[in-house]
Amino acid sequence: MASFTKKPGELLWFSLLGLGMLIGAGTALMVLTKGHAHMYNVSREIPWGILISTYVFFVVSSTGLCLVSSLGHVFGIEQFELIGRRAILLSIITLLTGFGTIAMEINHPIRMAIYVLLTPNFESPIWWMGTLYGVYLVLLIGEFFFLMKNHHKGAMTMGILGFIAAVTAHSNLGGVFGLLEARPYWHGSFLPLYFILSALVSGGALISIIVYYNYQFRKIPLPARYPQFLNTLAKLQALFLMILIFFIVWKIIPGLYGRPPEKYEATMAVLTGPMAFNFWVFEVLIGMIAPVLILLNKKCRTPFGVMVAGALCTVGIFFMRYDLVIAGQIVPMREGSDGVVNGLLSYTPSLAEYGIVLGAMATCMFLYTLAEKVFDLEMKDH
Repeated sequence: MASFTKKPGELLWFSLLGLGMLIGAGTALMVLTKGHAHMYNVSREIPWGILISTYVFFVVSSTGLCLVSSLGHVFGIEQFELIGRRAILLSIITLLTGFGTIAMEINHPIRMAIYVLLTPNFESPIWWMGTLYGVYLVLLIGEFFFLMKNHHKGAMTMGILGFIAAVTAHSNLGGVFGLLEARPYWHGSFLPLYFILSALVSGGALISIIVYYNYQFRKIPLPARYPQFLNTLAKLQALFLMILIFFIVWKIIPGLYGRPPEKYEATMAVLTGPMAFNFWVFEVLIGMIAPVLILLNKKCRTPFGVMVAGALCTVGIFFMRYDLVIAGQIVPMREGSDGVVNGLLSYTPSLAEYGIVLGAMATCMFLYTLAEKVFDLEMKDH
Protein backbone atom coordinates (compact mmCIF):
# COMPACT_ATOMS: atom_id res chain seq x y z
CA MET A 1 0.00 0.00 0.00
CA ALA A 2 2.96 2.30 0.54
CA SER A 3 3.48 2.69 -3.21
CA PHE A 4 -0.04 4.05 -3.50
CA THR A 5 0.29 6.64 -0.74
CA LYS A 6 3.64 8.36 -1.09
CA LYS A 7 2.11 11.81 -0.67
CA PRO A 8 0.37 12.88 2.58
CA GLY A 9 -2.57 14.18 0.55
CA GLU A 10 -3.05 10.78 -1.07
CA LEU A 11 -2.95 9.04 2.31
CA LEU A 12 -5.62 11.38 3.65
CA TRP A 13 -7.73 10.91 0.50
CA PHE A 14 -7.58 7.12 0.66
CA SER A 15 -8.28 7.23 4.41
CA LEU A 16 -11.41 9.34 3.91
CA LEU A 17 -12.65 7.09 1.13
CA GLY A 18 -11.86 4.04 3.25
CA LEU A 19 -13.95 5.49 6.08
CA GLY A 20 -16.82 6.12 3.67
CA MET A 21 -16.63 2.56 2.35
CA LEU A 22 -16.50 1.20 5.89
CA ILE A 23 -19.67 3.11 6.79
CA GLY A 24 -21.33 1.85 3.62
CA ALA A 25 -20.29 -1.76 4.23
CA GLY A 26 -21.44 -1.66 7.86
CA THR A 27 -24.77 -0.18 6.84
CA ALA A 28 -25.21 -2.75 4.07
CA LEU A 29 -24.59 -5.58 6.55
CA MET A 30 -27.22 -4.17 8.92
CA VAL A 31 -29.72 -3.89 6.06
CA LEU A 32 -29.09 -7.47 4.97
CA THR A 33 -29.52 -8.81 8.51
CA LYS A 34 -32.40 -6.61 9.75
CA GLY A 35 -34.31 -6.13 6.50
CA HIS A 36 -35.48 -3.13 4.52
CA ALA A 37 -38.63 -2.53 6.54
CA HIS A 38 -36.59 -1.68 9.64
CA MET A 39 -33.82 0.27 7.94
CA TYR A 40 -35.32 2.25 5.04
CA ASN A 41 -37.96 4.98 5.04
CA VAL A 42 -39.63 3.84 1.83
CA SER A 43 -43.24 2.64 2.09
CA ARG A 44 -46.11 1.24 0.08
CA GLU A 45 -47.02 4.80 -0.92
CA ILE A 46 -43.44 5.83 -1.81
CA PRO A 47 -41.67 2.57 -2.73
CA TRP A 48 -38.74 4.20 -4.56
CA GLY A 49 -36.36 6.30 -2.49
CA ILE A 50 -32.89 7.80 -2.64
CA LEU A 51 -31.27 4.49 -3.57
CA ILE A 52 -33.25 4.43 -6.82
CA SER A 53 -32.29 8.02 -7.61
CA THR A 54 -28.64 7.26 -6.77
CA TYR A 55 -28.75 4.23 -9.07
CA VAL A 56 -30.12 6.47 -11.83
CA PHE A 57 -27.39 9.02 -11.10
CA PHE A 58 -24.62 6.45 -11.53
CA VAL A 59 -25.94 4.70 -14.63
CA VAL A 60 -26.78 8.03 -16.29
CA SER A 61 -23.22 9.16 -15.55
CA SER A 62 -21.90 5.93 -17.09
CA THR A 63 -23.91 6.52 -20.25
CA GLY A 64 -22.80 10.13 -20.47
CA LEU A 65 -19.13 9.19 -20.11
CA CYS A 66 -19.49 6.63 -22.88
CA LEU A 67 -21.27 9.06 -25.20
CA VAL A 68 -18.81 11.93 -24.68
CA SER A 69 -15.74 9.66 -24.98
CA SER A 70 -17.10 8.29 -28.27
CA LEU A 71 -16.51 11.72 -29.80
CA GLY A 72 -12.86 10.71 -29.98
CA HIS A 73 -12.31 7.12 -31.12
CA VAL A 74 -15.75 6.69 -32.75
CA PHE A 75 -16.55 10.05 -34.35
CA GLY A 76 -12.97 11.10 -35.01
CA ILE A 77 -12.72 14.35 -33.03
CA GLU A 78 -9.03 13.97 -32.27
CA GLN A 79 -8.73 16.13 -29.15
CA PHE A 80 -11.28 13.91 -27.37
CA GLU A 81 -9.10 10.83 -27.89
CA LEU A 82 -6.95 11.86 -24.92
CA ILE A 83 -9.77 11.08 -22.45
CA GLY A 84 -10.84 7.78 -24.07
CA ARG A 85 -9.31 5.32 -21.59
CA ARG A 86 -10.19 7.33 -18.50
CA ALA A 87 -13.77 8.01 -19.56
CA ILE A 88 -14.49 4.37 -20.45
CA LEU A 89 -12.89 3.07 -17.26
CA LEU A 90 -14.91 5.51 -15.14
CA SER A 91 -17.98 4.53 -17.15
CA ILE A 92 -17.44 0.90 -16.12
CA ILE A 93 -16.89 1.88 -12.47
CA THR A 94 -19.98 4.10 -12.26
CA LEU A 95 -22.10 1.41 -13.90
CA LEU A 96 -20.91 -1.24 -11.44
CA THR A 97 -21.50 1.18 -8.56
CA GLY A 98 -25.02 1.74 -9.83
CA PHE A 99 -25.59 -2.02 -9.93
CA GLY A 100 -24.38 -2.30 -6.35
CA THR A 101 -26.65 0.52 -5.22
CA ILE A 102 -29.80 -0.94 -6.73
CA ALA A 103 -28.86 -4.38 -5.37
CA MET A 104 -29.11 -2.89 -1.87
CA GLU A 105 -32.57 -1.55 -2.74
CA ILE A 106 -33.86 -4.96 -3.81
CA ASN A 107 -34.91 -7.35 -1.06
CA HIS A 108 -33.44 -10.42 -2.75
CA PRO A 109 -30.81 -9.37 -5.34
CA ILE A 110 -29.37 -12.88 -5.77
CA ARG A 111 -32.81 -14.39 -6.30
CA MET A 112 -33.58 -11.62 -8.79
CA ALA A 113 -30.41 -12.37 -10.78
CA ILE A 114 -31.33 -16.05 -10.98
CA TYR A 115 -34.94 -15.59 -12.07
CA VAL A 116 -34.08 -12.86 -14.56
CA LEU A 117 -32.37 -15.65 -16.50
CA LEU A 118 -34.77 -18.51 -15.72
CA THR A 119 -38.09 -16.69 -16.15
CA PRO A 120 -37.55 -13.59 -18.30
CA ASN A 121 -40.50 -11.24 -18.76
CA PHE A 122 -40.06 -9.71 -22.19
CA GLU A 123 -42.92 -7.28 -21.59
CA SER A 124 -41.20 -5.74 -18.55
CA PRO A 125 -39.18 -2.54 -19.12
CA ILE A 126 -37.25 -3.31 -15.92
CA TRP A 127 -36.23 -6.73 -17.30
CA TRP A 128 -35.02 -5.02 -20.46
CA MET A 129 -33.20 -2.42 -18.37
CA GLY A 130 -31.17 -5.07 -16.58
CA THR A 131 -30.49 -7.04 -19.77
CA LEU A 132 -29.48 -4.03 -21.87
CA TYR A 133 -27.22 -2.65 -19.16
CA GLY A 134 -25.61 -6.09 -18.85
CA VAL A 135 -24.84 -6.10 -22.58
CA TYR A 136 -23.63 -2.51 -22.31
CA LEU A 137 -21.22 -3.47 -19.50
CA VAL A 138 -19.69 -6.27 -21.59
CA LEU A 139 -19.19 -3.88 -24.51
CA LEU A 140 -17.59 -1.26 -22.24
CA ILE A 141 -15.11 -3.83 -20.94
CA GLY A 142 -14.29 -4.84 -24.52
CA GLU A 143 -13.84 -1.21 -25.55
CA PHE A 144 -11.52 -0.56 -22.62
CA PHE A 145 -9.49 -3.66 -23.47
CA PHE A 146 -8.91 -2.52 -27.06
CA LEU A 147 -8.10 1.03 -25.95
CA MET A 148 -5.46 -0.29 -23.55
CA LYS A 149 -4.00 -2.39 -26.38
CA ASN A 150 -4.02 0.62 -28.75
CA HIS A 151 -6.09 -1.50 -31.14
CA HIS A 152 -7.87 1.38 -32.88
CA LYS A 153 -10.09 -0.71 -35.15
CA GLY A 154 -11.25 -2.90 -32.29
CA ALA A 155 -11.82 0.12 -30.04
CA MET A 156 -13.85 1.82 -32.76
CA THR A 157 -15.97 -1.26 -33.38
CA MET A 158 -16.66 -1.77 -29.70
CA GLY A 159 -17.19 1.98 -29.32
CA ILE A 160 -19.89 2.01 -31.99
CA LEU A 161 -21.62 -1.00 -30.43
CA GLY A 162 -21.21 0.55 -26.97
CA PHE A 163 -22.68 3.83 -28.21
CA ILE A 164 -25.75 2.01 -29.57
CA ALA A 165 -26.08 -0.03 -26.36
CA ALA A 166 -25.71 3.09 -24.20
CA VAL A 167 -28.43 4.97 -26.03
CA THR A 168 -30.71 1.92 -26.10
CA ALA A 169 -30.25 1.00 -22.43
CA HIS A 170 -30.52 4.56 -21.23
CA SER A 171 -33.59 5.44 -23.23
CA ASN A 172 -35.13 2.24 -21.87
CA LEU A 173 -34.34 3.49 -18.35
CA GLY A 174 -36.36 6.59 -19.18
CA GLY A 175 -39.07 4.26 -20.40
CA VAL A 176 -39.16 2.51 -17.01
CA PHE A 177 -40.51 5.80 -15.66
CA GLY A 178 -42.28 7.11 -18.76
CA LEU A 179 -44.37 3.97 -19.32
CA LEU A 180 -45.90 4.15 -15.83
CA GLU A 181 -49.36 5.41 -16.68
CA ALA A 182 -50.34 5.39 -13.00
CA ARG A 183 -47.71 8.07 -12.28
CA PRO A 184 -48.79 11.11 -14.36
CA TYR A 185 -45.71 13.18 -13.43
CA TRP A 186 -43.49 10.63 -15.21
CA HIS A 187 -45.82 9.27 -17.87
CA GLY A 188 -45.09 10.12 -21.50
CA SER A 189 -42.42 9.88 -24.19
CA PHE A 190 -40.44 12.85 -22.86
CA LEU A 191 -38.31 11.07 -20.24
CA PRO A 192 -36.26 8.79 -22.56
CA LEU A 193 -35.06 11.84 -24.53
CA TYR A 194 -34.55 13.85 -21.35
CA PHE A 195 -32.43 11.08 -19.85
CA ILE A 196 -30.17 10.94 -22.92
CA LEU A 197 -29.62 14.70 -22.91
CA SER A 198 -28.95 14.86 -19.18
CA ALA A 199 -26.51 11.96 -19.61
CA LEU A 200 -24.42 14.12 -21.94
CA VAL A 201 -24.34 16.83 -19.27
CA SER A 202 -23.33 14.28 -16.62
CA GLY A 203 -20.60 12.80 -18.80
CA GLY A 204 -19.11 16.17 -19.71
CA ALA A 205 -19.16 17.28 -16.07
CA LEU A 206 -17.34 14.19 -14.80
CA ILE A 207 -14.78 14.35 -17.59
CA SER A 208 -13.95 17.96 -16.68
CA ILE A 209 -13.34 16.82 -13.08
CA ILE A 210 -11.09 13.87 -13.90
CA VAL A 211 -9.14 15.92 -16.45
CA TYR A 212 -8.44 18.57 -13.81
CA TYR A 213 -7.55 15.91 -11.25
CA ASN A 214 -4.95 14.34 -13.53
CA TYR A 215 -3.41 17.27 -15.40
CA GLN A 216 -3.60 19.96 -12.73
CA PHE A 217 -3.69 18.17 -9.37
CA ARG A 218 -1.49 15.16 -10.20
CA LYS A 219 0.63 17.27 -12.56
CA ILE A 220 0.69 14.76 -15.41
CA PRO A 221 2.46 16.42 -18.39
CA LEU A 222 -0.08 18.21 -20.56
CA PRO A 223 -0.74 16.68 -24.01
CA ALA A 224 -0.38 19.01 -26.99
CA ARG A 225 -4.14 18.73 -27.61
CA TYR A 226 -5.10 19.68 -24.06
CA PRO A 227 -5.89 23.42 -24.57
CA GLN A 228 -8.03 22.73 -27.65
CA PHE A 229 -9.75 19.83 -25.89
CA LEU A 230 -10.55 21.91 -22.81
CA ASN A 231 -11.97 24.77 -24.87
CA THR A 232 -14.13 22.40 -26.94
CA LEU A 233 -15.33 20.52 -23.86
CA ALA A 234 -16.34 23.78 -22.16
CA LYS A 235 -18.31 24.95 -25.20
CA LEU A 236 -20.03 21.60 -25.63
CA GLN A 237 -20.91 21.48 -21.95
CA ALA A 238 -22.43 24.97 -22.14
CA LEU A 239 -24.45 23.89 -25.19
CA PHE A 240 -25.67 20.70 -23.49
CA LEU A 241 -26.70 22.70 -20.42
CA MET A 242 -28.64 25.31 -22.39
CA ILE A 243 -30.52 22.59 -24.29
CA LEU A 244 -31.21 20.86 -20.98
CA ILE A 245 -32.68 24.09 -19.57
CA PHE A 246 -34.95 24.24 -22.62
CA PHE A 247 -36.04 20.64 -22.03
CA ILE A 248 -36.78 21.29 -18.36
CA VAL A 249 -38.96 24.29 -19.21
CA TRP A 250 -40.98 22.08 -21.55
CA LYS A 251 -41.13 19.37 -18.89
CA ILE A 252 -42.78 21.89 -16.56
CA ILE A 253 -45.27 23.46 -19.00
CA PRO A 254 -47.42 20.31 -19.57
CA GLY A 255 -47.64 19.90 -15.79
CA LEU A 256 -49.15 23.38 -15.43
CA TYR A 257 -51.21 23.88 -18.58
CA GLY A 258 -54.79 22.86 -17.92
CA ARG A 259 -53.90 21.62 -14.43
CA PRO A 260 -53.88 17.89 -15.32
CA PRO A 261 -54.82 15.83 -12.24
CA GLU A 262 -51.89 14.60 -10.13
CA LYS A 263 -49.33 15.89 -12.66
CA TYR A 264 -50.19 19.48 -11.70
CA GLU A 265 -49.91 18.78 -7.96
CA ALA A 266 -46.53 17.08 -8.43
CA THR A 267 -45.26 19.92 -10.61
CA MET A 268 -46.34 22.52 -8.05
CA ALA A 269 -44.65 20.50 -5.30
CA VAL A 270 -41.42 20.95 -7.23
CA LEU A 271 -41.93 24.63 -8.10
CA THR A 272 -43.43 26.02 -4.90
CA GLY A 273 -43.92 23.11 -2.50
CA PRO A 274 -41.71 20.89 -0.34
CA MET A 275 -39.22 20.18 -3.16
CA ALA A 276 -38.88 23.80 -4.31
CA PHE A 277 -35.61 24.45 -2.45
CA ASN A 278 -33.96 21.42 -4.07
CA PHE A 279 -35.23 22.49 -7.48
CA TRP A 280 -34.45 26.20 -7.47
CA VAL A 281 -31.20 26.12 -5.48
CA PHE A 282 -29.53 22.82 -6.36
CA GLU A 283 -30.98 21.98 -9.78
CA VAL A 284 -31.41 25.41 -11.34
CA LEU A 285 -28.93 27.73 -9.64
CA ILE A 286 -26.07 25.37 -8.74
CA GLY A 287 -26.58 22.72 -11.42
CA MET A 288 -27.39 24.83 -14.49
CA ILE A 289 -27.28 28.64 -14.23
CA ALA A 290 -23.92 28.96 -12.44
CA PRO A 291 -22.11 26.44 -14.71
CA VAL A 292 -23.48 28.08 -17.87
CA LEU A 293 -22.31 31.51 -16.72
CA ILE A 294 -18.85 30.13 -15.93
CA LEU A 295 -18.50 28.27 -19.23
CA LEU A 296 -19.71 31.16 -21.39
CA ASN A 297 -17.20 33.56 -19.83
CA LYS A 298 -13.87 33.27 -21.67
CA LYS A 299 -11.97 34.49 -18.61
CA CYS A 300 -13.44 31.65 -16.54
CA ARG A 301 -12.81 29.01 -19.19
CA THR A 302 -9.65 27.87 -17.43
CA PRO A 303 -8.90 24.33 -16.21
CA PHE A 304 -10.06 25.33 -12.74
CA GLY A 305 -13.15 27.14 -14.02
CA VAL A 306 -14.23 24.23 -16.23
CA MET A 307 -13.68 21.83 -13.31
CA VAL A 308 -15.79 24.00 -10.96
CA ALA A 309 -18.56 24.12 -13.56
CA GLY A 310 -18.39 20.33 -13.84
CA ALA A 311 -18.50 19.86 -10.07
CA LEU A 312 -21.52 22.17 -9.80
CA CYS A 313 -23.27 20.28 -12.61
CA THR A 314 -22.61 16.96 -10.87
CA VAL A 315 -24.14 18.21 -7.61
CA GLY A 316 -27.13 19.64 -9.44
CA ILE A 317 -27.71 16.45 -11.42
CA PHE A 318 -27.63 14.32 -8.27
CA PHE A 319 -30.48 16.43 -6.88
CA MET A 320 -32.18 16.37 -10.28
CA ARG A 321 -32.36 12.57 -10.11
CA TYR A 322 -33.62 12.64 -6.53
CA ASP A 323 -36.30 15.25 -7.25
CA LEU A 324 -37.53 13.39 -10.33
CA VAL A 325 -37.90 10.08 -8.49
CA ILE A 326 -39.57 11.49 -5.39
CA ALA A 327 -41.79 14.11 -7.08
CA GLY A 328 -43.38 11.37 -9.17
CA GLN A 329 -44.58 9.59 -6.02
CA ILE A 330 -45.58 12.25 -3.48
CA VAL A 331 -49.08 12.69 -4.91
CA PRO A 332 -51.10 9.84 -3.30
CA MET A 333 -52.55 7.29 -5.70
CA ARG A 334 -55.45 6.34 -3.43
CA GLU A 335 -57.68 8.05 -0.90
CA GLY A 336 -56.97 7.44 2.76
CA SER A 337 -53.20 7.04 2.35
CA ASP A 338 -51.27 7.45 5.60
CA GLY A 339 -49.03 10.44 6.12
CA VAL A 340 -50.74 12.85 3.71
CA VAL A 341 -50.12 16.54 4.56
CA ASN A 342 -51.71 19.24 2.41
CA GLY A 343 -52.54 16.64 -0.19
CA LEU A 344 -48.98 15.31 -0.47
CA LEU A 345 -47.01 12.43 0.94
CA SER A 346 -43.56 12.98 2.40
CA TYR A 347 -40.30 11.09 2.29
CA THR A 348 -36.99 11.63 4.08
CA PRO A 349 -34.15 9.13 3.60
CA SER A 350 -33.14 7.17 6.68
CA LEU A 351 -29.63 7.09 8.11
CA ALA A 352 -29.22 3.64 6.57
CA GLU A 353 -30.12 4.96 3.13
CA TYR A 354 -27.67 7.83 3.54
CA GLY A 355 -25.03 5.31 4.64
CA ILE A 356 -25.51 3.21 1.49
CA VAL A 357 -25.28 6.32 -0.71
CA LEU A 358 -22.12 7.49 1.09
CA GLY A 359 -20.57 4.05 0.70
CA ALA A 360 -21.42 3.95 -3.01
CA MET A 361 -19.90 7.39 -3.63
CA ALA A 362 -16.75 6.51 -1.68
CA THR A 363 -16.38 3.16 -3.44
CA CYS A 364 -16.71 4.75 -6.87
CA MET A 365 -14.08 7.41 -6.13
CA PHE A 366 -11.76 4.87 -4.46
CA LEU A 367 -11.88 2.50 -7.43
CA TYR A 368 -11.19 5.27 -9.92
CA THR A 369 -8.33 6.75 -7.86
CA LEU A 370 -6.81 3.30 -7.47
CA ALA A 371 -7.24 2.58 -11.18
CA GLU A 372 -5.24 5.69 -12.03
CA LYS A 373 -2.31 4.12 -10.19
CA VAL A 374 -2.76 0.61 -11.56
CA PHE A 375 -3.37 1.33 -15.27
CA ASP A 376 -1.57 3.51 -17.79
CA LEU A 377 -4.55 5.61 -18.84
CA GLU A 378 -2.63 8.30 -20.72
CA MET A 379 -3.37 8.41 -24.46
CA LYS A 380 -0.31 9.41 -26.45
CA ASP A 381 -0.38 12.31 -28.93
CA HIS A 382 0.03 11.25 -32.53
